[in-house]
Amino acid sequence: MIEFRSVSASYDAETPVLHEVSFTIEDGDFVAFVGTNGAGKSTTMRLMNGLLEPTAGEVLLDGTPTTQLRTSQLAARVGFLFQNPDRQICCNTVRDELLFGFKAQGRADAQAEAKVDAIIERFGFDADAEPFLLNRGTRQLLALASIIVMETPVVVLDEPTTGLDFRECAKVMDVIAEMHAQGTTVVMVCHDMEVVGDYAKRVVAMTAGRVVADGLTFQVLRDPAALHAAHLLPPQVSQISMMLVERNAELADTAIAQANTVEAMLDAMQEQEEAVSHG
Repeated sequence: MIEFRSVSASYDAETPVLHEVSFTIEDGDFVAFVGTNGAGKSTTMRLMNGLLEPTAGEVLLDGTPTTQLRTSQLAARVGFLFQNPDRQICCNTVRDELLFGFKAQGRADAQAEAKVDAIIERFGFDADAEPFLLNRGTRQLLALASIIVMETPVVVLDEPTTGLDFRECAKVMDVIAEMHAQGTTVVMVCHDMEVVGDYAKRVVAMTAGRVVADGLTFQVLRDPAALHAAHLLPPQVSQISMMLVERNAELADTAIAQANTVEAMLDAMQEQEEAVSHG
C-alpha cells in the first residue's frame, strides 16, 4: 500500500510543485494519474520510489516512510518506468539490460539468469542486440521488461505509451494489463484518455500540484466538473454517454449510459434494439 499524507514537494526548496496531496493506493489497484503538463503527476511518481523526498508530509510504503527505507529496499518493492526509455537503458546488450537490476541488488545468480531467459523468449528479444539500435517501441518494451523481470509488487509508469504508434501502444498496455491481472499494483501517468478509459480502474486527476478528483475511472471521466478542473477532455465513450444523457434523461440509468467501453456501449445498444424488436 502507498499512502500520501499531506505531501508537499519542490525541486529547489522555493517553488512548490505539490501542495498537501493526500491519497491511498491499495495493493492490486490500477490507478491512472491524469492532468495537463505541470500538474504534478511526474513529481508524484518520483516520490513513490524515493527519487524525490517530500518537503512536508509523508509518503509511506506499507506503513513505512520512504525516507526511512534504503534505496535497495525501495527498488525491491517499486519498479519505475521513465517516460523516455533512453533515460533508463544503460547496458550494451539486451541480456545485460535485463540482468542489470539483479546485479545491482547482488542477485545475479542462476535463478536470475533463468528469469532473464524466460523474459527474452516471452518478448522475442534478440539477447545480443544493442538496445540503443532498437526502434522506439522495442526500447520501451525492453525498459518495461527490465521492470517485469524483477517481479516488484508495485510498478510506477510515467507515460508508458508516449511516442508509440497504435500497435506499439496496444502491445505495451496489454503487457501492463497482464501484470495487473497477476496481482501487480499499477500506478500510471497517462495523457491518452482512451488508454486510461480502457485500462485503468481508478483515476486521480491533478492540476497545479493538487488532486481535484479521485474515483472509479468512469465516474471521474464522466464528471464535467472534474474534467474542467483538470483541463481534460473525456475519452470517446464517456463523451458519447454524457451526450446521450444530456439529450435524453430517460437514458441516464440505462446500460448504454453506464457502459465503460465502446464495446460495452455497442452491446447495450444492440440489446436495447433487440428488446424493442421483441417488444
